[in-house]
Parts: sequence; structure tokens; C-alpha cells
Amino acid sequence: MAVGLAELANMVGGATLGDCGLAITGAATLADARPGEITFVNSADKAQRLGLTAASAVVVPRGMAPVNLPAIQVDNVAAAFAVIVRHFRPPRAVTRAGVSPRAVISPSARLGDDVEIHPGATIGDDAEIGAGSTIHAGARVLAGCKLGEKVTVFPNAVLYENTIIGPRSTIHANAVLGGFGFGYTLVDGRHQLSAQLGHVEIGADVEIGAGTTIDRGTYGPTVVGEGTKIDNLVMIAHNCRLGRHNLICSQVGIAGSTTTGDYVTMAGQVGVRDHVHIGDRAVLGAQAGVPNDVAADIFVFGSPARPMREQKVIYAAIARLPDMRQELKALRAAVARLEAQAGKSGHNAAA
Repeated sequence: MAVGLAELANMVGGATLGDCGLAITGAATLADARPGEITFVNSADKAQRLGLTAASAVVVPRGMAPVNLPAIQVDNVAAAFAVIVRHFRPPRAVTRAGVSPRAVISPSARLGDDVEIHPGATIGDDAEIGAGSTIHAGARVLAGCKLGEKVTVFPNAVLYENTIIGPRSTIHANAVLGGFGFGYTLVDGRHQLSAQLGHVEIGADVEIGAGTTIDRGTYGPTVVGEGTKIDNLVMIAHNCRLGRHNLICSQVGIAGSTTTGDYVTMAGQVGVRDHVHIGDRAVLGAQAGVPNDVAADIFVFGSPARPMREQKVIYAAIARLPDMRQELKALRAAVARLEAQAGKSGHNAAA
């Protein structure tokens, strides 16, 4: 249903520029927006992109005034546009259905109030599911797991035995928590699996992305601290201890017994070797290869990872290598000519 631009502005506490009565039928990004829809630009330096959109209106930061499009000016573009998108595409109504008779639940499992368990999920012996938690279809919660209040486990995720999940945490589809660590001892020419007596412990308000794997500790827990957010397809090995409020982006791999402080950020495809420590608020740039400890409050990137200023100097030198090679060839040729001339002069003098 179409909504007037002024009405949308009221929803988000914004100010209108241009045709206040313009009818808006939907919301989309710059590239996907069609006539009648509203889009957004979150900074003035992206204003030139408005010439490429078919949108009929735009949400912009306060103080920005597009030339050719009606606009809504707001303090927080992302938050305002999210409200508008939800208006046009409201979330599906969810009715909690309780425990499905097609779920497989051990008689010794303990379920809190208002727990929802979908068909095909399994809950093992002595498992505890906190009040208000949701276990989706096909999820596996093995024996001895303990889930806090309002935990959500999405389809086909697997929690190995004794995994602990803090309240309000979310485990996305196909994540595997508590699998065996990759540790072997060579005995009589054969690799024998080391002890796998630990578990995984996830703090409160943690989100773990689809397809992510977190291995159990050898003897104690592998720990993910409160508020940490882990993207899809991340690998965290045995005995790691991640601090609070870390951001771990897709395809990161963290080797065993690594620790991090609080508010650490690892961009996509970072690789961290075993037994290193990443300090508080450190930022590891995309594809960084981390062989050593990283100090707090530092940005590193590259492989091996180095501080930004040092790495930029190295990259600048590498970019000049083709020219330097040509210069070296020219210098060698010049030296060869000088040597030949010197040899000829010496021969003439001797004669």
C-alpha cells in the first residue's frame, strides 16, 4: 500500500524536502529501487550515485539536500531506512507452537517455560533448555548441554555433549559446536587422536553464523566471550578463548590455544596461528596472516601481518619492483660498458 513521503518522515522523525505528498510504494537499495520506491544514501560523498537510481525519493543525512529527488533528512540513515523497510515488508507473524510430538527428547532432559522445539530436533540426556528458547527442525542438542534463556538454535545446528550456551545467544544453521579438536600424536608411525575431554562454552548475547565450527577444548573449555559476533564459515580451534564483544568476519580461521582480548575485530579470511594473543581493540585486516602476538589498539594487515604504516611502506616498495628491475638491468649494462672501457684503456696504456 502506498504511503505519502510526509507520513514516512513522521515514522522516522525526519524532515521532508520536495513533494511531501509523493506516494511511496516500497523501499530498496540504490541499484534495485524502481519508480515509486524510496532508497537511501548514508553520506554526502555518495550523492553522485543518485544519478544512477530509478528511485522516486531518498533518505539522506541531515544537512544533505539532493538536487533532483524528494528526500527525508534524518540523523541516522541506517536506522531510519530499516524502519521504512519493515513498514513495507513487515516480519512474518510468529506463533509459538510449543514442543512438537515429532521432536525426540530424552526423558532426563529439562525444559524451561515457553520452550519451543520443532519437528525432527533431538534433545539428549540431561540436557537443559532455558525458558523461552527455540530449537528448530533438525537441530541436535546432545547429552549434558546447557542452554540459557531465550537461546535460538537454527535448523541442523549440532551442539556436541556438554556445550554451554549463554542467554539470548543465537546459533545459526549448520553450525557445529564441540566437535573434536585437530590434535594428534604420532605413535608407532600412526596418528593417534589426543584427549578430547573438554567442551565449548558460549557467553551471553553471542551470535554464531551458519556453517561455523568451534572445537571443544582438550581438557577444559573453548570459550567465546559475552557479546561476541561470529560470521558464517568461521573455524575456531580447540582451547581458544575469545574475549567479549569481538567481531569475527567470514572465513576466519583461528588455530588452537589462541586468546583474544575484548572488542577485537578480525576481517574476512584472517588466519591466526596457534598460541598467540590478540590484544584489546586490535583490528586484523582482511586476509591478514598472524604469526605472532598483536598488541592492543593496533591495526595490522598483510601476511605476515604488520602494523599499517610499516606494511604500507613494504607494499609501496613491492609495487616499484618492476621499475627497479629495469633500473638494475640498466645499471648493470652501464657498469659493463664502464668496465669494458676501463679494460681497453688499460690495455692501450700497457702497449
